Order: sequence, then C-alpha cells, then structure tokens
Amino acid sequence: MDNLNIHIHESLIDDCRKGDRIAQFRLYNQYSKAMFNLAYRMMNNREEAEDMLQDAFVECFRNLGSFRFESTFGAWLKRIVVNRCINQIQRKKIDLELCENLPVTAQEDEENEEYDNTAIIRGIEKLPDGYRIILTLYLLEGYDHSEIAQILKISESTSKSQYSRAKEKLRHMLKGQAK
Repeated sequence: MDNLNIHIHESLIDDCRKGDRIAQFRLYNQYSKAMFNLAYRMMNNREEAEDMLQDAFVECFRNLGSFRFESTFGAWLKRIVVNRCINQIQRKKIDLELCENLPVTAQEDEENEEYDNTAIIRGIEKLPDGYRIILTLYLLEGYDHSEIAQILKISESTSKSQYSRAKEKLRHMLKGQAK
C-alpha cells in the first residue's frame, strides 16, 4: 500500500472507531468476502461461516479501539475470524481426527501431479474436520505449525503429522476421482 492508501485506510478505521455506520459498512464490504471464504474453509458449512463472519465483525467493531496498526487490519481481522471458528469447533466438541494407524507416506514423485482447482476444493471440503482445519490454516492461510499448535492446543509435531496425513488423504481422494 502506498502512503495515500494507508492514510485513507487509517482514516476509515478511525471513523469506524467513532461509530460511523457508513465507514463500518465500507470496511465490512472491503473485507467480508475474503473473511467469509476463510470461515467457510474452516467450518465447511455456509450458514456457520456466515454466523462466524457476523460474530467476527461484531467483535472487530467492539474491539477496534485495541487495534494499533502493528499489523495490517486484514491480518488482525483474519485472526479474529480464525479464533471464532476454532472456538465454535471446540464448542461443538469436534476433536481432531488423530488416526495414528494411518501411514504417512508422501511420495515425492506425486508432488508434480496437477488437479483441477474445483476438484481440490471439493476434496478439501470432504476431509475430516481436523485434517481440513490444519490443511486450511497451513496451506491456504499461511500459518506455521507452531502457530497452528497454539491455536488448536496441540503439539507442533501433531500439527505436522496431521498436515502430512491430510495431504495424503486429499491426494488419494483426488486420484480416485481422476479414474
């Protein structure tokens, strides 16, 4: 962002802090689609994703006074959305699928296979919750395994192994669809 855009963005956030509904609507419109997509990937359910999005924006506007521009607003809001989704999943008592008996055998020659993006998205949606959440946080949202471990209250090695298993399961699902 250049300096003019940063100033405009800061001004918009300041107006939101003052309770300006039009500014809040503009900020919502600017970020809602990306945050909905994140919530949908986490929750795997449109209605729950919509609920998480609304809850996250309510929390965002309620706590906007604590935002200090130490990170981008989008990163700050993304963290709220992720935390909301994780809390909801934990409330529903969806445990991570820890299938210790599944072998982790990622074969390097398969890494170069190409799949249709639509098939990949559908495959991710079909993964068990634990796999889908870790794959989404790591691969799509850019969190590292130590951050995922903190968020999900698991060990870093569990995050790594679940991620590896999720990729393997997705790869097998995609191979099955290609036949």
